[in-house]
Amino acid sequence: MPIPGTPPSRADLVTHLVRTRIAGDVATPRENNLSHYRKLANGDRSFWLGLELGDRWTDEQDVLAVMAERVGVNDDPEYRYGQDTIDPELTVDALDRMAARLRKAADGRQRVLFATGHPGGLLDVHRATAAALRAAGCDIVVIPEGLQTDEGYVWQLADVAVLEHGASLWHTHSGDPMRAILQGLERDGDPAPDLVVADHGWAGRAAQDGVDAVGYADCNDPALFLAESEGTLQVAVPLDDHVTSPRHYDPMTAYLLDQAGLL
Repeated sequence: MPIPGTPPSRADLVTHLVRTRIAGDVATPRENNLSHYRKLANGDRSFWLGLELGDRWTDEQDVLAVMAERVGVNDDPEYRYGQDTIDPELTVDALDRMAARLRKAADGRQRVLFATGHPGGLLDVHRATAAALRAAGCDIVVIPEGLQTDEGYVWQLADVAVLEHGASLWHTHSGDPMRAILQGLERDGDPAPDLVVADHGWAGRAAQDGVDAVGYADCNDPALFLAESEGTLQVAVPLDDHVTSPRHYDPMTAYLLDQAGLL
């Protein structure tokens, strides 16, 4: 099994998400959330996560409304400081939608690319999912060698594309690493992935380029949820993407793979 232990029930997973603060009362404060929504609405492209949002989301209240609906943050625009939330039921609903797309990939033995801009939290979630899809007969995309962006080198570790900078795995919101991969595959005459499973700009850029993409996103990273609402991104799973231990994500990953029929 890619993940140890018995997959939890939905109810048990909800309890676990709240207990570990993957969802529920999360560590990201309200003021940080609103600041990011405002910057996205004001056209700060570093918050667009590889997407091209144009002038469709220039009102931060529209952004807040989507985040309240799809993530479960407080929907009151006058609530500006203090604790904010992710609804664990919405997290599990999104995991179920992602599981359906993973099942489709497994049934079709599709080419799947994994990537993360949050290796400290989500690397093993992606690694375990890649291992399960490989066992089901999928072709896990091997990225071209020698790719780099202004931030660093694009590497692949345990079947997951990451950004390396100064001999360390790098946290990045940029879509440039994904763009480098897709351009590199095209240059080498390799087909594009049928599916990208990622987060941050890796997921956003793939979706923007017309590749089926699903991903994880925190409540202060609204772009992927806006893309899902528009139909550009297939699934955005709301969660705190860097909790105190990466092992806290194991039950979530086991649930996802079990729902996809991959355990």
